[in-house]
Order: sequence, then C-alpha cells, then structure tokens
Amino acid sequence: MESPSKILIIDDEEVVLDSCTLILEGEGCTMATATNGVLGLKQVEEFHPDLVFVDLKMPGMSGMEVIQHVHAYDPSIVSIVITGYATLSSAVEAMQKGAYDFVPKPFTPEEFRLVTRRGVERRKLVLEAAALRREREVLRENFAAIVSHELKSPLAATQQNLFLLTAELSAVLTEDQKTRLDRLKSRIDDLLKMIQTWLRAFTVDIQKIKEGFRPTSVPSVITKAIESVQPFAQRKDIEIVTAIGAPLSSVSGDEGTLVEALVNVVGNAVKYSFAGSQVLVSARHQDGHVMISVSDSGAGIPREELPFIFGDFYRGRTGQAEEAGAGLGLAITRRILEAHGGTISAESTPGKGSTFVMTLPALRMDEETRPAQEASLQRTTQVGGAT
Repeated sequence: MESPSKILIIDDEEVVLDSCTLILEGEGCTMATATNGVLGLKQVEEFHPDLVFVDLKMPGMSGMEVIQHVHAYDPSIVSIVITGYATLSSAVEAMQKGAYDFVPKPFTPEEFRLVTRRGVERRKLVLEAAALRREREVLRENFAAIVSHELKSPLAATQQNLFLLTAELSAVLTEDQKTRLDRLKSRIDDLLKMIQTWLRAFTVDIQKIKEGFRPTSVPSVITKAIESVQPFAQRKDIEIVTAIGAPLSSVSGDEGTLVEALVNVVGNAVKYSFAGSQVLVSARHQDGHVMISVSDSGAGIPREELPFIFGDFYRGRTGQAEEAGAGLGLAITRRILEAHGGTISAESTPGKGSTFVMTLPALRMDEETRPAQEASLQRTTQVGGAT
C-alpha cells in the first residue's frame, strides 16, 4: 500500500497555516507546519517531507534561503513558493534556484489542491527516475561482472589452448586444418575484442577521468586520433583532411580519453564513407567553447534514428552490413564528453553524409598557465626547503 505523501508548510502567518491544513484535509496526506525558516528546516530533517510550501516573505531567514537549504539537503524534495501578487518576479527567481512551482496569494482551495497534486506527482516522478538510475547502475555493474567472468575468462582460456594446440600439432596439420584453426582463432579474437568494448562502455569511471584533468591541446588530440584511424582509412582509400582554426584555446581534460572519444567519431566517419571520399576534421573557437567537427559524405543516418545514436548498443540501418559494430562507440564518446562538461551532436542526410560536432569548454589564458605556474612554485619551494 502506498504511504501518504508528507507535506510541510512554512509560513509566518498562522491563518495561512491553518487554512492550508484545512484545505488538504481528506487529500490522503500527512501535514506539518512551521512559522519560520529555521523551524521549517528543522522539520525538513525530522519530518522528511515530499513537498514543501515556502512563503518568500518571512522575518529572519527568507523563503529563498529556505529553498536553497532544502535543495542542498535533498534535491528530490519538491519546493513550491507561496507569494503575494507583488512578488511574482521573486517567485520566478525562486523557480530558477530550484523551486518547482508557485501559488500566489490569495488562492482558492481548489487552486491550492491542484498545485499540491502537481507537486506530489512531481515528487513521485523524481523518486521513480532516481530508482531507475540506481537500477540501471546495478544492472551495469552486474552486466560487466557477467561479461568479464562468464564470457571473457573461458574464451581467453580457449584461445590460449588453441595457440598451444596449433604449436604442438604444427608438424602433422594439413594446410586445410591450419586454415580452419586460424579461422577459429580469429573468431575468438573478434569475440574477445567485442567483450572488451562492452566492458569499456560499462566501466568508464567518470570521477577517475576528472581527477586527471589538465590543460590539453586540442590539435594534439586531433593529431593522435587521426594517427590511430589512419591505417583503416588508407585501407578504404579515404583521405582524412584537417582544418584547425587559430588561435585555438586549450581545454581542461584528460588527453587519453579525449583521443578515444575522437577516434570513435572519426573511425565511424571512415567506416561509413565510400571509397575514394574524404573525411574532414575541423576545430574552431566559438563563444567560449572549442568546437571539433567531423564531416563525411558517406551513407548518412535517417532522421528518425538521430535521437538514438548516442545510446548503448544502438546500431543504425546503414545498408553496410559489413561495417556493423557493437553500437557502443558513440555512447562511450558521449560519456567522456559529459565528464569534460561538453556535448556531442549530429546532423545527417541519408546518402549525403553526416557531421558530428563535439563541444568542449575552452580554458581562459590564466587557466592555461596556472598549472605550470603552480608546478614552478612547487619546485621552487622544494629547492628552498632543501637548502
């Protein structure tokens, strides 16, 4: 049976507290009240409400401060502002700081019940979304464990035994038998690579990535990514062209994972391009961000598929079956960019090609030089301490 919703009303006017309590009688909720912000926050900790009504104009701690404290204590608690008609601009400001809605004074009983029901429903949706995220993380961890222990380990053991068997029987194997064994080893190797890709997608440690952030040169990231993809491009007779605008600010990031993110995008562009075509990788500074674009003139992506291409295991219908992958490269790229405070988007026309745009916050000049200055200061301090 679903437990009743807990509603807290914080207002310095007793008549408002009494009227709100009467209005919500019979609504199947548990009520608590407080006459000021300090007592209200104490009730938040003891009563654990689902929904908090807060009057903006109170002596002592303002309603705006209360909302900020409630949001810091538990972001899932829904806050609704009670305000006079003369303070609607403050209500809008409160909503920008975390309040879900507002109810202006004077209000009718039905108006108050309606905004209460909306707030309670919002709280349920927030809690359900949080539960789904936790469930997804548990599934992610369990999936990684299953893939690693139940699939990767026995396949690796099988591959190792095949290597030994091939060596031991090399003198008596026919050419046809050697070919079949080589094919078998190749298929197992493909499976192991696919499993490793799965594990990479499900075990990307965002916090660990952030710990290694430092000023990173975008041209260096582009150069290393292209070097990685170049052999594949040459086999397909595809030219990778670069166009890097100057000056180009550095970004705060981890070079290794940024290279990996760009390799996934450029690799896809090469994969779905036609032989003899070009892939253009460009970078420019725009509105405080560094924009890295990857454009091709290949198969393209249908418009209805674009919203899904950055999800796990999504593989589009490109008409190039031989180029099918695990459907994880773009999902990994999205996670890496989000860890860097960036985004990735795509535009495409089937039969004409696609353009992917990676956006990263650019460092200011003082942010680029600060780590070097701190390192120099640290060396100076160490030398001074030694003498």
